[in-house]
Amino acid sequence: DMTYYGTVGIGTPPRKFNVILDTGSSDLWVVGNTCQTCDPTLRVFDPSSSISFKTAGQRETITYGSGEVSGRIATDTVIMGRFIINRQTFLVADEVSNLLFGEISGIMGLAFDGIAETYGMPFWQALALDGQLAAPEMGFWLSRVIDDPQAADNEPGGAFTLGGTNSSLFQGDIDFVDIPTSPESFDTYWMLSLTSVTVQEKPVPITPGRSALSNIDTGTAFIHGPAKDVAAIWEAVPGSDGSPIGQDSGHSVACTTKVSISLSFGGKLWPINPVDMNLGRLNKTSLLCVGAIFEAEEALSTLGDEYSIIGDWLIGDTFLKNVYTVFRMSPPSIGFAQLSAAAGSSGSSIPHFRLLLSSLLSLFHLTVLHFPHPRWNKTQL
Repeated sequence: DMTYYGTVGIGTPPRKFNVILDTGSSDLWVVGNTCQTCDPTLRVFDPSSSISFKTAGQRETITYGSGEVSGRIATDTVIMGRFIINRQTFLVADEVSNLLFGEISGIMGLAFDGIAETYGMPFWQALALDGQLAAPEMGFWLSRVIDDPQAADNEPGGAFTLGGTNSSLFQGDIDFVDIPTSPESFDTYWMLSLTSVTVQEKPVPITPGRSALSNIDTGTAFIHGPAKDVAAIWEAVPGSDGSPIGQDSGHSVACTTKVSISLSFGGKLWPINPVDMNLGRLNKTSLLCVGAIFEAEEALSTLGDEYSIIGDWLIGDTFLKNVYTVFRMSPPSIGFAQLSAAAGSSGSSIPHFRLLLSSLLSLFHLTVLHFPHPRWNKTQL
C-alpha cells in the first residue's frame, strides 16, 4: 500500500488529475505538458487549454524525502467536489524526479502555508478561510490491501472528508491531541509528540523531547524514526537483532514473527495490525522479511533546512491505516478514533467496500497504489 490519491479539477474548463493527498507538505503541483522527464502516458496540464490560467513566471524547486520537482508558479481555478478556489497557487512541473507512480500526475499538500515553497495558501486552508467548510477539519480513512493476494495495482483506497468527519467510518470518541507549538514549528507541519511505544505488549523507551516530534503524514508509506529508537524497537521483536540491513535504513525480521507494535501520542495507545508491519521477503528464497519501521536520517537529510522543523519521526500509512484520522485547524490538533466495522475495525481487508457520497458532497473516494510482496521501497515518503 504505497500511496493514496484522489482527484482534483484544474483550469477552466476543469481537467481532472490524480494527486497524492499529502499532509506532510503544503504545495499543489501537477505535471505540465513541457515535462521532459515524465512518463509520456501521464495526464498533463496544458496552460493554453485553460482560460483562467495565469503564470507568475517564477521558477521553484520542491524537495521531498524521495525526490524533487521543479517548474513555474502559476494560479488557476481548482475544484474538488463542490469546493472551488478561483486563484489557487500551484506549480506547473517540467522536471520530476522519483515522485510519480502509475496514474498519479502530482501532489496536493495538506499541511500549513508556513512551509509552502510556492508561497501560496494550501487548497484546504484557503477553503477554510473562505468559509466554504462546515468545520475546519479533514478526515481520512485509508484502506488496507497489503494482505490481499488478488489486489490489482490500483484499488479503492478509503475516503477523504473535507469540512468534517464521516461517522460511519469510526466508532467511539475522536481522541484529539493539540499540536505542540513553538516559533520554529508554528503553522508548518501536522505534528504530535510520540509519547510511548509498545512492542509485543511491552513498553520500549524512546528518546523524549525534540526527538519525539512526529510528522503525521498521509504521503509517507511507512514509519521512519531516529536510528537509536528504531533499533530499540526491532531489538524487542523476536527474530530481529535490531541491526539495519547492510548499509540500508531498513530492518529485517523472521517472516514467521507476528510483530505487534502500538503507538501513543499523549492520548490512547493505538495498535498497528501485524500485517502492516511486514513488507515482504528480502528476496524470493529468504526466510527474513522487511519491517515497516525505518531509520529516518538518510531520507530526511535530503530536506536540508526543513529537517530542523519537521521532527525526527515520520508517521505514515503503516500506522494511519489502523485509525480514523482527523486533522483540525482550530484549535490546531490531530485526532484518532477506532475504525468502525464498515471501515475494517477487525484489521481485515475490505477490497469490495464502496463508500456512498454524503449529501454534503464533502466526501471523496481515494485510490491506493499497491505494490504486492516482495516489492518494497525503503525511501518512499
